Amino acid sequence: MFSLSSSNQFHLYRQACDMRKSFDSLCGLVQNELNQVAHNGRVYIFINRRCNQMKLLHWEAGGFVLYHKRLEQGTFAFPTHSKAQISWSDLVLMIEGIQVIKSHKKRRFLLK
Repeated sequence: MFSLSSSNQFHLYRQACDMRKSFDSLCGLVQNELNQVAHNGRVYIFINRRCNQMKLLHWEAGGFVLYHKRLEQGTFAFPTHSKAQISWSDLVLMIEGIQVIKSHKKRRFLLK
């Protein structure tokens, strides 16, 4: 059931989102405000005004999946870059509450 991984593309909606919204309302938001199709395989991330709740909308074979996390204490920190597209590692850091102030990724050898 939980099938998110680094192979997915993640799109962060940077405006505050009403967490009462569910499948249909969030799909409408994706279509009307982001001008994208909600069932394109991307994962859409929504955060509320107080930054203590997050919803992830994702299309899987057969239907939509909606993940919802509410923090009992603390807030989600947005990635430092202002791009809508974020990486799997950025999402994991957000969920785990790790805020990277400055980081440098070292180059590694990769076989091609």
